[in-house]
Amino acid sequence: MIFEAILLTIITASTPLVIAAMGELVTERAGVLNLGVEGMMIMGAVAAFAAAQLTGTPLAGIVAGIAAGAAFSLLFGFLTLTLVTNQVATGLALTILGLGLSGQLGEPFAGQPGTKLQPIDIPLLSDIPVIGPLLFRQDLIFYLSIALVIGVNWFLFKSRKGLMLRAIGDNHASAHALGIKVIRARYLAVMFGGACAGLAGAQLSLVYTPQWVENMSAGRGWIALALVVFASWRPWRVLAGGYLFGAVTVGQLHAQVLAQTLGIAIPSQFLSALPYAATIVVLIVISHNRRTTLINTPASLGKPFVPDR
Repeated sequence: MIFEAILLTIITASTPLVIAAMGELVTERAGVLNLGVEGMMIMGAVAAFAAAQLTGTPLAGIVAGIAAGAAFSLLFGFLTLTLVTNQVATGLALTILGLGLSGQLGEPFAGQPGTKLQPIDIPLLSDIPVIGPLLFRQDLIFYLSIALVIGVNWFLFKSRKGLMLRAIGDNHASAHALGIKVIRARYLAVMFGGACAGLAGAQLSLVYTPQWVENMSAGRGWIALALVVFASWRPWRVLAGGYLFGAVTVGQLHAQVLAQTLGIAIPSQFLSALPYAATIVVLIVISHNRRTTLINTPASLGKPFVPDR
């Protein structure tokens, strides 16, 4: 069925957006603005592909992707939390570094056929028409993305540690006065965000396009950043927004095919820009509702913290 195939493609395209955005949501809830998601995602992609090729197992690629993203985030954490550098400038610098370094590391693997992460077929449930293949015949990373949304939502709004993390993001000085270890919590949040970005990158090179292509993240890290704002820092809204943007991404691909079939001369570059144009439009619409934005935005977001000595 064509409809079923389109839905499967949307799920595959949306999964890395949801994972990367969930990691960034936790990071921003801790009051840290990490614009290096794109760089961490592409480093996760190249590490995952290389590990899968060298070991012959995609599971090793998943672990390597997570580790690469977390390691890259540690560099960001050291610069912004320990050396107190500007978070915006540091994130942009790490994105540029990640794009360049990944191209260098991935050069020996360019053009090689990848090791695809196979879907998990759940008996009986996967045989249900339409719903079965969509929900019960998916790869491991898809199920991890759903578990991630549920787990982060529970952690932030149902657990004591989550309440402490949100307190840090809202007022790090008050949290420090109450005895909460602000820097340690922010390091953990940054590492979690980096690990999620690395996992999202692994999905790109092991599932979405099982091969290594330079700059294959193609701006998805920036869309993930926009998703956090779009979702007003709420996990379930990130899930919905991720699938919305994934649908736009897949839609522009089918629009190109339809335009060629009908003989309509629409520049492919214009259609390729649609997901990013949609991102800009959504952010403009959100910016008009300043009250909602101010209520949900962590008050200490992007502000450096230096504990009393």
